[in-house]
Amino acid sequence: MALVATVAALLAALGGALWLAARRFVGPSVRHGGGDSGLMHGKTVLITGANSGLGRATAAELLRLGARVIMGCRDRARAEEAAGQLRRELRQAGGSGPGSDAGEAGELVVRELDLASLRSVRAFCQEMLQEEPRLDVLINNAGIFHCPYMKTEDGFEMQFGVNHLGHFLLTNLLLGLLKSSAPSRIVVVSSKLYKYGDINFEDLNSEQSYNKSFCYSRSKLANILFTRELARRLEGTNVTVNVLHPGIVRTNLGRHIHIPLLVKPLFNLVSWAFFKTPVEGAQTSVYLASSPEVEGVSGKYFGDCKEEALLPKAMDESVARKLWDISEVMVGILK
Repeated sequence: MALVATVAALLAALGGALWLAARRFVGPSVRHGGGDSGLMHGKTVLITGANSGLGRATAAELLRLGARVIMGCRDRARAEEAAGQLRRELRQAGGSGPGSDAGEAGELVVRELDLASLRSVRAFCQEMLQEEPRLDVLINNAGIFHCPYMKTEDGFEMQFGVNHLGHFLLTNLLLGLLKSSAPSRIVVVSSKLYKYGDINFEDLNSEQSYNKSFCYSRSKLANILFTRELARRLEGTNVTVNVLHPGIVRTNLGRHIHIPLLVKPLFNLVSWAFFKTPVEGAQTSVYLASSPEVEGVSGKYFGDCKEEALLPKAMDESVARKLWDISEVMVGILK
């Protein structure tokens, strides 16, 4: 009986997956940011974690729109490999837009950036300020998910350190360049999982207790609180900042999650049917980076290219300000 029940469950899951897969093929087409292949000509965009997953898909689309894209990546060799693939894809696309002519395609630049090292973040920003005359869009995309307890080079819990603190320092060090390039935009990639997090100021480094799921959610809640506080501080500067969730996307972000060998085939099938592709997941990032529809919009939370409501804990101004003040001390902006 147990075997029959197991087979029935697998067949039901398979049927559901196939049904949803069929819906995907006849569902709405992928939305391209603005639709204009020259929309981002003359714009410089920095994307963290751009060598794979959402970041790579975002880079590809912004290149198609004519942007000059800087890939800020921890592993330079992997980033160079991804950049080479993106350039080949642009050349092979042909027919329309900047991808039809290598001379007209958006430029792609690779720079080394390790968000788990404040030293690396400072060196990266120093190079940016010395070599880049402008920065039109900063996309804080890189992230780490569900990793075992480990610490960054500076002793911070890895998920909070990379997902929040590394991007906090990066953004602050580049604010002057963004302001001088205004109108400019900052795009922060968060997650719907922020709903399960909280900001425990007594244990931000998770030294008293560590739960990898809750710590990820905490870092994503921190992304939203950071965005809202930054939007308040940027009022009147013509620099906007918005935060988004991409949905559930098939990327390597979940590389630290262990899936039993026997379950993997079913998981792969379900993820193929139910999860977004990286291209689909990247659409809100591209939209916030490029669309005229959000010109001047700041401090908002988006999903599927539409504004969405936040839970009260993500709109707590006093918590956002306290988190900002403590983060400044943690990354060394204030002593």
